[in-house]
Amino acid sequence: MGYLGSHTIVALQEAGYTVVSADNLSNSQPDVADRIARITGIKPRNYVIDVCDRAALEQLFHEEGPFAGVIHMAAYKSVAESVENPLKYYHNNLLSLLQVLHCCEKFNVHQLVFSSTCTVYGQPVSLPVTEETPLNPLSPYGKTKAIGEQIIHDFTRNYNLKAIALRFFNPVGAHESALIGEFPRGVPSNLLPFMAQTAAGIHPHLRIWGDDYPTNDGTCIRDFIHVCDLATFHVVALEHLMDLNQPRTMEIVNVGTGVGISVMEMLEAFQIENDVKVPYQIYSRRSGDIMTMYADNQKAKRHFGWSPKFALTDMVKSAWQWQESLSRELVRQAK
Repeated sequence: MGYLGSHTIVALQEAGYTVVSADNLSNSQPDVADRIARITGIKPRNYVIDVCDRAALEQLFHEEGPFAGVIHMAAYKSVAESVENPLKYYHNNLLSLLQVLHCCEKFNVHQLVFSSTCTVYGQPVSLPVTEETPLNPLSPYGKTKAIGEQIIHDFTRNYNLKAIALRFFNPVGAHESALIGEFPRGVPSNLLPFMAQTAAGIHPHLRIWGDDYPTNDGTCIRDFIHVCDLATFHVVALEHLMDLNQPRTMEIVNVGTGVGISVMEMLEAFQIENDVKVPYQIYSRRSGDIMTMYADNQKAKRHFGWSPKFALTDMVKSAWQWQESLSRELVRQAK
């Protein structure tokens, strides 16, 4: 029910699926189910549980199953925080996966979509990165995802499970309704929410971590993908698994636009498209950050028949519309 989860629920419901979610709401809004209902007309059932809690997860599977498939994306995801608190990440991200796999085995679920990350590649030697690029995660967060992929691979060799790991790049933006979007607790660790909050006057300036990289403008380069495009691919991946006749398989696929955009380019686009000013300051490089990363997404296009629909302008506009919606809501609550 968090950022990616809420958008994926919308995509699943719009594709005709009945969705049950498990989320402890640690990084989402308590009214997100109601917001989803305003978009799709259907309020999803959510169990407010910790996915690391096997007994609670088993109860969900018992009460709500059988399930056609599971999409597992419950994980902490901040690179910087994972460097500062690695045990938190290893415990949550790996234990939650183990409990999900246990329930898949016990309750005969044979399709699993795993939300992985491009950070498993580390700083690649060559670009764009393909699914065959060697893994070299630089942060505990990236390492938990790489280990998670290996756990699933080993599991599929001994159990009737079909799985896809989505190595997605940097999701940004929000649903066009401005009813759901990224809602970070505290100071955002991701670029675009921090940028939008700064434009709204919540922060005095945007923090840019390093301007001395050997890139076109000295800032990091990322492959930013609209969250709705990424949510759609989760549905595509699930349906691909359902159509497969071969059991005990695991596939890897990159999910990105294939275009690298620097931090300064994102900032310029945000200011121009939304007609706002975002003050910023340059800080020293942040530990665990990767200089340049963008995808080779040909497998996603050719093998899965998917292509991103949203451009950079859509990403920055929807992010600002979401932030404006949050700001209006805060004003209403204050009255």
